[in-house]
Amino acid sequence: MSERNTAIRSLHDLGLAAWFGGSLMGAIGLNGAAQDEGSTEATRDRIASSGWGKWAPVNAAAIGAHLFGGGGLLAVNAHRVATQQGVAASTTAKTVVTAAALAATAWARVLGKKVELASSTDPDDAEKAHKHPVDVDKARRQLAAAQWAVPALTGCLVVLNALHGEQQRPSEQVPGMWERARSVAHLMTDAASCGDRL
Repeated sequence: MSERNTAIRSLHDLGLAAWFGGSLMGAIGLNGAAQDEGSTEATRDRIASSGWGKWAPVNAAAIGAHLFGGGGLLAVNAHRVATQQGVAASTTAKTVVTAAALAATAWARVLGKKVELASSTDPDDAEKAHKHPVDVDKARRQLAAAQWAVPALTGCLVVLNALHGEQQRPSEQVPGMWERARSVAHLMTDAASCGDRL
């Protein structure tokens, strides 16, 4: 119970902090600045696209660190997932929310590239945009929704991470493992009773 996993926990937490904080700052600060400073829709799109483009590699590294750290924590806490009441459920919830956050992040990037190409002054980009025309207004609306979904989902991950921290306290582990053992014993007793009746 006292084993330290500082390196993988740091990767997990720092990656999540950057993913959440960067997406929230982008949705509020970067997009807000583009709205304030751009004189036309195309100019606003170019300003926002430039900022999000510069953030994308850092965001990818943050997500990678979070996933690597999360996988490491799952490996070292597999016994708790299997034996402590409530940990499997919170781990499942965290996995589902992480998948949704990844999907929202990827979707935002795809939509962002579409808007970037449509607003670009580069002739090569204009040609690509002409070959693959998009409804820019629709793409902008979807992009705004996706960019807000990412901090909402990663914020949920921060909360689930706090729950996992609470579940890891010794005062939570022993009762949780006892409850899980009682549940398993009860199921085995019920199964044996059913077998006797047959």
